Amino acid sequence: MKTNWTAADMPSQAGRSFVITGTGGLGYECGLALARAGGDVILAGRNATKGQQALNSIRAAVAGATISFELLDLASLASITAFGQRMRRTRSNLDVLINNAGVMVPPRRQMTEDGFELQIGTNYLGHFALTAHLMPLLARGDKARVVNLSSIAARQGTIDFSNLNAERSYTPMPIYTQSKLACLMFAYELQRRSNAENWGITSIAAHPGVSRTDLLHNASGRFSFNRFARSFLWFLFQPAAQGALPTLYAAAAPDAQPGGYYGPHRLSETRGYPAVAKPIPQASDEQVARRLWDVSEDMTNVRFGEVL
Repeated sequence: MKTNWTAADMPSQAGRSFVITGTGGLGYECGLALARAGGDVILAGRNATKGQQALNSIRAAVAGATISFELLDLASLASITAFGQRMRRTRSNLDVLINNAGVMVPPRRQMTEDGFELQIGTNYLGHFALTAHLMPLLARGDKARVVNLSSIAARQGTIDFSNLNAERSYTPMPIYTQSKLACLMFAYELQRRSNAENWGITSIAAHPGVSRTDLLHNASGRFSFNRFARSFLWFLFQPAAQGALPTLYAAAAPDAQPGGYYGPHRLSETRGYPAVAKPIPQASDEQVARRLWDVSEDMTNVRFGEVL
């Protein structure tokens, strides 16, 4: 792959359609870059005001940008289902889905609308269900890709089926690392199943290193270390536009590999330009990945084979 790859190295994305979850931070930067490249971009998020602000900003920066906002709450299976139905009703196909949005280390256990712990529910289960609902459109896409956002924190993650939903105990960071490991394992398993079932979908994972986004700023409350670090140690964090590059590479670079995993190239993958990320041994456990897939289908009440 090209050294020091940037968004300027993307080929034209004219004629290609994208759904990106999240309207700020990395999601915004991906939407901006893909709109500049001529893509047809849908930003999906749960806050319509922030969504409109993102649209206004991108349209001001990119004359003639083809970009829209759709309401989507990843902490609600009903919202995900409604979004999928709208997309299938109004669109004939989809080329790229970027599963980007997330929450990080809320200090107390919080629940989604459907009774899932908020981090596993939003970061992983919501995107798992969303991907299933959009598979009919992706199956008709042109060289369709699904990009799942993981994290360098996934290195410390384990899938604990006895406490997947944090019902037995809740410690914020281990539950977060579990959710991001689940996202990575989902990306790998989706590629294996696409190969086996001839779905025609390319699945790729990426992570942003350590980037200046609102994820840490809003994570653990006003006086948390994470908020302090984001506010006063800002120089340790690379800009969000730089952190978005591995995701953009996974979404649009012609040489991004099916089943690949990309992150920044420097300082233990905390910053830099896109490069192949270091493998995470536990993410390659196919037996755990298959079980996680089955459990996730049961929890979210989706079946990938049925939606196809």
